[in-house]
Amino acid sequence: MNKPFSQACENNKQPILTILQSAFSQTNSVLEVGSGSGQHAVYFAANLPQLKWQTSDLLINHQGINLWLDTDPSDNLKPPIELDLNHSWQLPETHVEVNNETNTKSKVELDGIFTANTLHIVSWSLVVKFFQGVEKNLSSNGTLCIYGPFNYQGKFTSDSNAQFNLWLKDRDEDSGIRDFEAIEQLATSAGLSLQADHEMPANNRLLVFKKL
Repeated sequence: MNKPFSQACENNKQPILTILQSAFSQTNSVLEVGSGSGQHAVYFAANLPQLKWQTSDLLINHQGINLWLDTDPSDNLKPPIELDLNHSWQLPETHVEVNNETNTKSKVELDGIFTANTLHIVSWSLVVKFFQGVEKNLSSNGTLCIYGPFNYQGKFTSDSNAQFNLWLKDRDEDSGIRDFEAIEQLATSAGLSLQADHEMPANNRLLVFKKL
């Protein structure tokens, strides 16, 4: 199997990194929800060495992600865990040494979550579950970063986004570019506050939220 490759990831990885370097400057551990090809993970982990980058996706995508991790390893880059938005997030456990024994387990303290080009791919019900997972697993003062296209006041920001939305709907009628206002409302309900809405290349945005 050859490594999966996304030209879009190659095009947007540097602009996204520029924002993440600031947004995650005080972050220790990031969960990437939907690592896809794995290209973002290897690039961001290598350029954000101060934090641990945990990849995740459906099992069907793990082989491709691991191929990228094998050829572009970083000490702070973790192999993918299975994450299905239909189910509760099963984050890895840490083993804490107590009295020379390492049988005490605790959930990973997660103070960063990143996802790119996922909310318009999955159904709206899974978008809702995504924010439920964020609310449950992101620590206080943690940072959530979401990259992708959004509509504003119910309108597409470009003709190309309108055409892209038609393609998405043809592929899966439950998918589609989401309204920014609806996303912000879900985030607010999950205890998050919008910190920044960055304009990105190719009519995309990068939203930065902080857990209150």
